[in-house]
Amino acid sequence: MSDLQAQFAGTQDVLEQHSFDIPRLQSYMEEHVEGFSGAIGLSQFKGGQSNPTYRVDAGGQSYVLRRKPPGELLPSAHAVDREYRVITALGQTDVPAPRTYCLCEDETVIGTAFYIMEMVQGRILWDSTLPDMQTEERGQIYQAMNEAMAALHKVDYEAVGLADFGKVGEYRERQIHRWSKTYRISESEPIAEMDRLIEWLPRNIPAGDETTLIHGDFRMDNMVFHPTEPRVIALLDWELATLGHPVGDFTYTLMGWRLGKDLFRGIADADLPGLGIPTEEAYIAHYCKLTGRDGIPHLEWYLAYNMFRLAAILQGIAKRAQDGTAASPHAVEQGRRARPLAEAAWQQVERLAG
Repeated sequence: MSDLQAQFAGTQDVLEQHSFDIPRLQSYMEEHVEGFSGAIGLSQFKGGQSNPTYRVDAGGQSYVLRRKPPGELLPSAHAVDREYRVITALGQTDVPAPRTYCLCEDETVIGTAFYIMEMVQGRILWDSTLPDMQTEERGQIYQAMNEAMAALHKVDYEAVGLADFGKVGEYRERQIHRWSKTYRISESEPIAEMDRLIEWLPRNIPAGDETTLIHGDFRMDNMVFHPTEPRVIALLDWELATLGHPVGDFTYTLMGWRLGKDLFRGIADADLPGLGIPTEEAYIAHYCKLTGRDGIPHLEWYLAYNMFRLAAILQGIAKRAQDGTAASPHAVEQGRRARPLAEAAWQQVERLAG
């Protein structure tokens, strides 16, 4: 098992700052979760930096509970109601999503809003180099991940009741504004590259707008793979899902090819041919084939935009770590990556200028 897998996979005892009254949850689930029985055993998943996520075991069944974190939160963040809505809607499609049971917005139950979904049994892969796999299987894992994203981007969001899940058009403009504001609220020290990006990105948005359902945080460790097959059986962590530009969503994943293992758990410093992992060009070509696209224009802009966006997200994590509300004990370490990510984003801009 790799160090990353050991660090993030599986569960742990519930962190003190994320504990709550289990008997109150017991009563709620008995009333609102179909087929629920037995006494609750509760643990907390190690991975993830945003919404605290718990494993609930009872009566021979396992469930997952995701909640808003306690404490003061950034505006519009941690919207578990939106997560619940999109996962429930995707149950009508071929996009792999867990079954949902209930949404509770009554904060008197466990202190914050939460929802319950099924526990999908499979593999969550934290190390993108897939060190425990054979060469052929690594390529198949990446292919399955690519196919899951393409399936999501082809969903008829109006037909599944998500026509009002976000605004149509100008997604990139709104995202740059949102994450600039989030960064400013969370800023703990000056990062010159973030200042430059906040000024440069909105003035250089590429032409061509389109709208699909997007995930917003599409990474290998935000999905469950079949226990033995190279197949995605559930996409997780839908907090940033909305209606938006599919190329922005796709190139968020593509950052992994430009960043090393210490940033975004990337693969830029890995021997891709030796490992059997597709090159950036091959991964792009496969996505384009699946979605009927003729390449990805303005690639460097999108990579700069996504690195900026991730740097702002990590700055928010750093602020929550400082305030004591972060979901993971690794939040401080993650937050420190905001600066090198901003620097990497500005390097993308310089590639465009060069």
